[in-house]
Amino acid sequence: MIFDNKLIQQRIEKVKLLRDEGINPYSNASARNTTIEKFINVNSDIFHKETKRDENRHYTLSGRIKLFRIMGKASFIQLEDESGVLQVYVARDNLAEGFYNETFKKHIEVGDIVEVSGYPFVTGQGELSIHADTLVLLTKAISPLPEKFHGITDKETRYRKRYLDLIMNADVRKTFKIRSKVISLTRRFFEDKGFLEVETPMMHPIAGGANAKPFITHHNALGIDRYLRIAPELYLKRLIVGGFEAVFEINRNFRNEGMDATHNPEFTSIEFYWAYKTYKDLIEITKEYFKYLFDHLSLPTILHYGDMKVDFSSFSEVPLIESLYTIGGVPKEIVNDKEKIVDFLKSKNITVNCAMSLGQLQGELFDEFVEDKLINPTFITEYPVEISPLARRSDINPDVTERFELFIAGREIANAFSELNDPIDQYERFKAQVESKESGDDEAHEMDMDFVEALSYGMAPTAGQGIGIDRLVMLLTNEHSIRDVLLFPAMKPLSSEIKIEDELN
Repeated sequence: MIFDNKLIQQRIEKVKLLRDEGINPYSNASARNTTIEKFINVNSDIFHKETKRDENRHYTLSGRIKLFRIMGKASFIQLEDESGVLQVYVARDNLAEGFYNETFKKHIEVGDIVEVSGYPFVTGQGELSIHADTLVLLTKAISPLPEKFHGITDKETRYRKRYLDLIMNADVRKTFKIRSKVISLTRRFFEDKGFLEVETPMMHPIAGGANAKPFITHHNALGIDRYLRIAPELYLKRLIVGGFEAVFEINRNFRNEGMDATHNPEFTSIEFYWAYKTYKDLIEITKEYFKYLFDHLSLPTILHYGDMKVDFSSFSEVPLIESLYTIGGVPKEIVNDKEKIVDFLKSKNITVNCAMSLGQLQGELFDEFVEDKLINPTFITEYPVEISPLARRSDINPDVTERFELFIAGREIANAFSELNDPIDQYERFKAQVESKESGDDEAHEMDMDFVEALSYGMAPTAGQGIGIDRLVMLLTNEHSIRDVLLFPAMKPLSSEIKIEDELN
């Protein structure tokens, strides 16, 4: 129980004393008329004034106290709002009689949210500050903040108590502002291209749209189970069947899989579908999309990502099979021979499922020997049919599909293909997926006859793509764990949380 903490008890006592003095420690009245950033920008000319002050300018600012220095009859506090940090000079003789000694020095401390009014001036050390003539307590913090100069170093604490992480780390707030801008710019880019934003169900009767294990929930009113969606793909393509020609959705997907540096059980993506286009058109629009983001975020074409330098000035294209030997160093003579691939993987002490098809084994080779070598933006194209159940077969080579995945800094950022619109071919591929599921692949597709029926009415030639927003933000902000770009990432439960759950059950 947090209230049992001695320091918190002391602050709770101050709350009582403030109330006894007629001061509301949780006021809902604020007269703020500017932000710290605007205050600093508007008053930069004070440095050029002879007196280094302007008592005719009056501002009211609000924020959290991050630093407190008491110096007898005067004090300095560091005030922070979302836009920045400002020093506040608080002098006894400028405030209401008795307030400085009886209230300010005794009851107000680091972590409290206050409102100050006053005029701008420059201190003897050359720092633009506000000279307070009024200070009002807005919110009393009863939990003390971590020590300022060390902050929160434990990552578990940062993720579990994101509110505290945001209070203490301005860089963390910056990361999430960039994330917000990326989502906003993504929406604007596709709207400007003529795409219609739509919403599709989060609970599906059949888990489909990707190879992944779903979360299962129960619909009490209907008495049936539902799956949290692993992808919106099959619903978005139903809209193309219905006559929409360009649609997109930015929303959450849920996959009941492991957690690591690049995977969270719920994640954000954009999926978009474009009638009368092919995957080649998607390559071009993806290049445009990245240029649009970089221009509007004012990013350089060469980004540092850890020890890597990623050059966004050009994008390359390599067929998957070709990449195995040109990038991955796999012997060229084995890449189309199932038995030789199995022997090669075993020779590298890599566990291999001998029941895999040739296409699946080629996918294993790619994962093991190519993916982490793709630093600069690279479109890997022409995926085997066996690992692309929803993609259209190539007219030139029916063993591969018109598909690409975009890799940057050794990670998949986007997945796209010319969509399969042959209902019979789609039915046969669903059947193959069902057989895989019955053989133990719990990530394989289930049969979706309603989607097959939708295709039977005719879907225009279409290209579709998904882009992982979380991984994209990681790339743009030089973050190396997906938890650092999710405000509230999934966490293993604490022992106390498990105990509460057991008691409820």
